[in-house]
Amino acid sequence: MKPSIAAKLEQLRRRLAELDGLLASEAATRDMDSFRRLSREHAELAPIVDLYNRYRQTERDIAGAKEMLADAEMRALAEPEIEEGNARLAELEAELQKLLLPRDPNDERNIFLEIRAGTGGEESALFAGDLFRMYSRYAERKRWTVEIISESPSDLGGYKEVIARVIGRGAYSKLKFESGGHRVQRVPETETQGRIHTSAATVAVMPEVDEVSEVDLNPADLKIDTFRASGAGGQHVNKTESAIRITHLPTGIVVECQDARSQHKNKERAMSVLAARIRDKQMREQAAKTAATRKSLIGSGDRSERIRTYNFPQGRVTDHRVNLTLYKIQAIMDGDLDELTGALAAEHQAEQLAALAEETAAQPAP
Repeated sequence: MKPSIAAKLEQLRRRLAELDGLLASEAATRDMDSFRRLSREHAELAPIVDLYNRYRQTERDIAGAKEMLADAEMRALAEPEIEEGNARLAELEAELQKLLLPRDPNDERNIFLEIRAGTGGEESALFAGDLFRMYSRYAERKRWTVEIISESPSDLGGYKEVIARVIGRGAYSKLKFESGGHRVQRVPETETQGRIHTSAATVAVMPEVDEVSEVDLNPADLKIDTFRASGAGGQHVNKTESAIRITHLPTGIVVECQDARSQHKNKERAMSVLAARIRDKQMREQAAKTAATRKSLIGSGDRSERIRTYNFPQGRVTDHRVNLTLYKIQAIMDGDLDELTGALAAEHQAEQLAALAEETAAQPAP
């Protein structure tokens, strides 16, 4: 194990012992916010320190077995014990490195899912509808809830644009790599000659902020317009200005919401989406700075970046970031996304491990 990693683990072990003392004190529960914060930290550190303690015990077992090598009668017992111990050390070190990787603080959050039709006219809108159905089915499998925030249907039943809130633990961790350009190759329903067309749609996945107040939104930076909702909704919707359009002047981000009958409810929903978009913009700007130093294997998440192709005639789905092709397009379109999301998460972890190795290699020994 690299000395820098061992030093980090020793530091975590001392911190856990400190937390044990703080949580066991009589004053621990006087400040419940502090108590919950310390308890969360303890819960995060305990499995890492437990694994590290097992690593150190294995080192001691190997050292004891090596002392037995000097005895000719004990050598036959000591050699396999040393071999097994070294293999176990390698496994424990790999697990420890994974546990030391930085956690994404947004992983457990709900998300806002935005899907927009791109090039391809009505076929693109139908594909956007298919993607929304795919993610909705995936959410059902995970027992998450999908709540449409705003939608702009197309004439043939697809979506020019749809924004939904996906509510469920770990939604962001599972779907955060879905942002980008999705391409479909198939014979459209409107095609009479049987020719294969290529169309596209863009997907954006943004973590929901716990409170709108988490994002600095200066009221002076907001232009809020009300207007009459269009489309379905009945006489009430058409007679009252319940729809809301909010423009964030510094960034030019515009959010509209007209699905709820209440102007207050539409404003609340629009503010939530606006906060998520601004936070997402800040995260992507930070990621771009990081990517300038180190290229991410799973892509930048740029909305214009083509990340996946759905080829219906060949029955395949190809994710271009990890060079993975699966010949089960119907199952995937029906929400069977675990193999895709798992491959992307594994690639991301491999990238993080490589970065950790570079970082520790660059650090001087303590």
